[in-house]
Amino acid sequence: MAKIQTLDPSASPLDYFGSELRRVREAHGLKQGELGAMLYCSGSLIGQIETTKKVPTREFAEALDKALGTDGLFSRLVALVLRSQLPSWFRPYADMEAKATYIFTYQSQVVYGLLQTEAYARALLAVENPHNVDEMVAARLERQRALKREEPPVLWVILSEAVLHQEVGGPEVMREQLARLLEFQDDPWVNIQVLPFSADQHTAMMGAFNLLRFDNNPDLFYADGYDQGHMTANQAVIKERSVGYARLQATALSLEDSATVITRVMEERYGNQS
Repeated sequence: MAKIQTLDPSASPLDYFGSELRRVREAHGLKQGELGAMLYCSGSLIGQIETTKKVPTREFAEALDKALGTDGLFSRLVALVLRSQLPSWFRPYADMEAKATYIFTYQSQVVYGLLQTEAYARALLAVENPHNVDEMVAARLERQRALKREEPPVLWVILSEAVLHQEVGGPEVMREQLARLLEFQDDPWVNIQVLPFSADQHTAMMGAFNLLRFDNNPDLFYADGYDQGHMTANQAVIKERSVGYARLQATALSLEDSATVITRVMEERYGNQS
């Protein structure tokens, strides 16, 4: 007789999700294989998620709620599970990003996380996280739900032209990623500018940074590091970086010209997007 693994639901969000899945499944009198058949997946996957060997996706959680009639229980829990997969030093920023009214970002090397395709994110994250890349990608895609809120934030992105030329994941992945950027041309809340190589020296030579603004909280400045992020509400820093960002916006190409450059690079460097 197989030994059933004991779960401690208080150990982590993932343990809690697994224990609730087992509890609800058994309450419905379903075996793992039977529930898997209802969700068009294997019983083995159900078992792996119940025993925390695999992290559930949002799609899986939403399918569970629909199949078991759990009124959004697993959809709510999966948000906590996916947040727990982010690096611990990054979670405070992710929490604030999800609440921001305005997000201003300058990116010198990669596309901002909220705009990345799954394939682009996977290629990036696999470099240093080859053993848990699925979990990291799911967590990054979960962050993008901020743009689908009933009242989404204003997102202003300035990309160094180098971002368009830095190949990540191969030509097909880059073609898809640049096409994704172009999809936001008609989105009133997302603005994308390209800072051209011809800009020479500019106010972000120190590297990428983000500014978050809120309705009822102080502004925040954030910059990434290798093993930690730097976040501050220091007003002197906010003032200096806000002016620097305004200058970047003035130096960068217009929204229309930026779209033209993205299209040109996509076609000439990565081939036509069908």
